Amino acid sequence: MKVLITDNAHPILEQKLQEAGLEVEIDTLCTYESLLSRMGEYDGIVVRSKIEIDRHFIDNMGDRCKVIGRVGAGMETIDVDYAESKGIRCVNSPEGNRDAVGEHATSLLLSLFNKITVANSEVRHGLWQREANRGIEVKGKTIGIIGFGNMGAAFAQRLQGFECNIIAYDRYLPDHTRSNFERMKDFVRQVSLSELQTRADVLSLHVPLTETTLYMVNREFIDGFAKPFYLINTARGKCVKTSDLAQAMKEGKILGAALDVNEYEQMTKDSYDISNLPDDFRYILDSPNTILTPHVGGWTVESKYKLASFLADKIIAVLSAQ
Repeated sequence: MKVLITDNAHPILEQKLQEAGLEVEIDTLCTYESLLSRMGEYDGIVVRSKIEIDRHFIDNMGDRCKVIGRVGAGMETIDVDYAESKGIRCVNSPEGNRDAVGEHATSLLLSLFNKITVANSEVRHGLWQREANRGIEVKGKTIGIIGFGNMGAAFAQRLQGFECNIIAYDRYLPDHTRSNFERMKDFVRQVSLSELQTRADVLSLHVPLTETTLYMVNREFIDGFAKPFYLINTARGKCVKTSDLAQAMKEGKILGAALDVNEYEQMTKDSYDISNLPDDFRYILDSPNTILTPHVGGWTVESKYKLASFLADKIIAVLSAQ
């Protein structure tokens, strides 16, 4: 059996697949078009974000391919339902970067509350403004988590030592999410969305990008909160409507935002033209109440290994069953 890897991954992925008796080909320069005529050669394909596996692509895969692997958690670039209707398993590896995301979300929360980025910049420029940089404590605050799968649960686990109130809402309850709620019932309370909006001082998003979560955080959603809150997004940029976020910050409905992802990021490029961005996003960029990182929440030395290792195990399991 033969597996194609189309993007950079830790060498453990190739090593494990080969040790399982699979032939591995690596082509990180391939494009959507260049792959279409070759897909009949492979039993499995490993992708990240640069190749969109849509219906047209799947229809050209032929009968040989039995598994599509995604190095990471997000599956929005793969038409999973259509692929699986064709007998092609789709697997990912959120277990590999959940610890990294949990830690990054925690660091964003602490940075927001303690004005770390602003204070750091000021000190470097000779300013020593202690009162202006007085922070607030996590202890006693209510942290609302939407999405309680691998990432949301990892964030909650790291919060338990802060003596805060942790509440979580998940619209869908697959077995692993139910298990997370049961395992953490001593320090996390499962609530409805309306209760979360009533009580939360902080909202942290840990959801995939789907039709349901696309621009989920919009004007109507924000207006549903009973009090001003802080927003943390380590999920997907398009879960938040930037124009509505900017307006809510101007009105004081959102007190600060820490965004590891944003609506305008391009995951296949290393930069974007900040001179050609909407005014609403420029407001976010210029605000002292925002922290932005370049989609690195799950991007650690350890997670690179674990993402590849977990994925290799899943691909081997699928192909071994053929």
